[in-house]
Order: sequence, then structure tokens, then C-alpha cells
Amino acid sequence: MPGIIETLRADDVTASWISYLDELGPPSFDVDLPEPNALPAVLRALDVPDEDFADLITMLPSAERDPDTWWLLTRATHSLVRHMGTVKGPPEFPKFPTAVSGTHRFFFVYVYLATLPYVQAYHRDRGIPAAIGRESLADLGRSMREYRLAHGAGGFNDAAWLMFHFRGLLYHLGRLQFERRRLGRRIAAAVAAAGLGGDTGDPALGIHIPALAGALAPEACDASFVDAAGFFARYFPDERYEIVVCDSWLLDPQLAEYLPATSNIIRFQRRFRAAVGPDPVDEWILRFVFGRADVDLDTVPQRTTLERAVASHLRAGRTWHGGLGWFVLPGRTPRASTDLQSS
Repeated sequence: MPGIIETLRADDVTASWISYLDELGPPSFDVDLPEPNALPAVLRALDVPDEDFADLITMLPSAERDPDTWWLLTRATHSLVRHMGTVKGPPEFPKFPTAVSGTHRFFFVYVYLATLPYVQAYHRDRGIPAAIGRESLADLGRSMREYRLAHGAGGFNDAAWLMFHFRGLLYHLGRLQFERRRLGRRIAAAVAAAGLGGDTGDPALGIHIPALAGALAPEACDASFVDAAGFFARYFPDERYEIVVCDSWLLDPQLAEYLPATSNIIRFQRRFRAAVGPDPVDEWILRFVFGRADVDLDTVPQRTTLERAVASHLRAGRTWHGGLGWFVLPGRTPRASTDLQSS
């Protein structure tokens, strides 16, 4: 039976990633995992479900037992640590092919456990409060909880998403999460058209809305935006953040056909100036609302207005789209547009 590296080299999706890791080479720093007796405390701090502890301890990789897996783990960890704190990152972690996705379903959890000391050191160097760091990194456990709720078993399939957290780019502040990113061409053009300064590549904050984190109440969002303005000004003073960007199905204007104007989602939409709507996002809206994309639309729960809207829209043969919007971070005043031809 071929080993994991050989299997990944033979797969079209993962072959280029393995080539990247080949070129990257081994790290110049130590890559370690917690000892089995210390692992539960680390997992609890990351909000990992207790039900996954036994499997994570039993399947804990080591260089002696599985050199191929350890080779892969050290280089995947290297790719994160090498890009710690930088907005431009390494290639995304891929989804593994079926041939290895079962026996290695926790592989990227171990990569994040190996990276944990380095991102914690980055937080300390920036002076970021430990509580904010813990809450931000606990998205690992929340993702695993969502997987267990959806599938009834342990697993993890958000490896690419957590790269932002474990490279020091994403922070959980109240109800919302904020990602350090750069203005793309479309948003920069929309900002320029509004008469405000802003060029492609300027710092921007991307908003993410965690699932299973309570209502998207306006007052909770207001508090998060105020917190974000203060947080990034204090801990990233070398990066001036003025524009907030959201790329989400929550900004799809079609939602207004189903939800009342007083709903939290519609009130959230109204914060943003629209730019260009991106590609269809049926899979993402199903995952957010129902916990998984492979649902039977005739039998999914219909308890809330949103659940009924999502299902009936798709049953009618229609498609949900993302929305791309922006606004000025509270307390910030972008420079007026003078010469924005480059936008």
C-alpha cells in the first residue's frame, strides 16, 4: 500500500502542494507535538470536543512510527511559521484525497498543534492579550465541533481556513472576527468611486461571521467594530486600517425577498456599500445554516425564517450568491481621493 506522500504526489489536487513542500525543505526550528499526557490540556484550550481526545492521542504521529507523515507535518508547519504575520501566505492546505482522508483525518490538527507555540510567541511579541489569542485560536475546536455536529463523528475539514488564525492574521473580537488583508482591485475601485483614498494593496480588515456564535445583533456588531478599531491601532500601529471588507452570502440582496427589514441579517447588510457580487455560494450557505452542504432540501429543518428561505430558494432552482461590500471603520477618516488612477 503506498504511503501518504506517494498517494498525495499521484493526486492532481495535492501534487503541486507536495512539490512546494519539497522546494521549501526542512525547517531550521524544532517541530514538536505535546506529549500524550499533556495533550488534553492543550486541546481544551483550543475548544476541541472532548469526544475527539482519545483518537487524537492514539493517532499522535511521531518520526519513529511514521516517517512519511512526520516529513509532511514538519514541512506543513514550516510553511506556516515561515509566513508568520505576513498577509501574503503559502499555498493553501489542500483537502486530502479519499485514499488518505480517513486515516489522516486529524493531520492538519497536528500541524496546528505544532505551530501553536510559534503563533503564541508572535502574539506575545505584539503584546496581544492572551485571552484574545486563545479566543481566536479556539476556532480550531469550533470547526471540529461543527464537523461533529454535521457528521456525527470526529474530523476536520477546514484546514485552509485556520491558516489565517495560526499565522497571526485573524482575531476574534466580540461577535465578529477580523482578518488582516489587503484591498483588492474591485473594492479599491469602489472606494475610489466614493471619493475616498485607497489603492489596491492597501491594508484592510476582512470581516468573518462565526457560525454557532449567537445572534448577529446590531449592538454586538457595533461593539466588535469599536473593539477592532482600537485593537488594530494598538497592536498593529504600522498598518493603518481604514476600510472594512465583507465577502459573504450574508450580503446577498436576495435575502431581502425572504427576511423582514428588521432582521439582524438585513440590518447587517445595510452597513455596507455594495461592490461586485462574486460567484455562487450555495455550498457555503448550506454549511453555515444547516452545518453541512450535502443535505436533502426536502427534509432539512425548517424551524427559522432563514432555514425556510435557504431551502425554498434552492428547491425553486435558484442560486445563492455572495456579496462583496465595504465601509469605513468607525473612528477612521480615509484621505480624500485626489489621484486614484492606479485604483
